[in-house]
Amino acid sequence: MGMLQPKRVKYRKIHRGSHKGLATRGATLAFGDVGLKSLHSTWLTARQIEAARRAIVRHLRRGGQVWIRVFPNKPMTKKPLETRQGGGKANVDQWVATVHRGLVIFEIGGIPEATARQALKLAAAKLPVPTRIVGRRDFLMPGTSSAG
Repeated sequence: MGMLQPKRVKYRKIHRGSHKGLATRGATLAFGDVGLKSLHSTWLTARQIEAARRAIVRHLRRGGQVWIRVFPNKPMTKKPLETRQGGGKANVDQWVATVHRGLVIFEIGGIPEATARQALKLAAAKLPVPTRIVGRRDFLMPGTSSAG
């Protein structure tokens, strides 16, 4: 599969922008039964996403299904080491996904919850951001009971 990056982009280099604020979309489970939710805003590099994905897949041992809810579509540039300033914007070095606080990064379904939670715990160790493991019951509307 390899690392994630766009096949083509409209603009080769873009501004850094900011990652302030909360995730308004992608903050609840959409596919699986258990998910990994970000507690801070950050940039996740394609390498970090891939390392976490591998940790999950290795733990699941061919069972279940994994959804990656983020995609690194933002090019990050970097000047070579020991290069003086000036000379224009550097070349693209890596691709990152902008992750806001509250965004669900990974989801797992089709396996026992305990196994899924353990897999997400291993994935969380690969990410540079504090996370929380969330299940379906974490998104029930307050005041409604799940009995029935």
